[in-house]
Amino acid sequence: MAQDPELLDEEPEKGSLDTSHDLDMVPLYFSQTVEAESEAEVIRGVLETNGIPATITGDQLPNLGILVLVPRHRLEEAKRVIAEQQEAGPEAAAQAEAESERP
Repeated sequence: MAQDPELLDEEPEKGSLDTSHDLDMVPLYFSQTVEAESEAEVIRGVLETNGIPATITGDQLPNLGILVLVPRHRLEEAKRVIAEQQEAGPEAAAQAEAESERP
């Protein structure tokens, strides 16, 4: 993200730093299965489509497990979104994909 050159010389306001733990990344998903990396990618895609930031760790050494992390303050929302997607099933995913491909 580009920074405003006029603001580079300014000192941040005292107390403007967010020191809460709301931005901490916490685990949402963990797996050591063969399918773990592809499942994690699907989960991250669903979350990011719904505006929830997510990151995957452990993909360099999959035998140690794959984690999907989300911000602490969005964890419950992320769980709800994943549960809704699981309830909707693969038919809903196929329908959403088809709708996104329409001109």
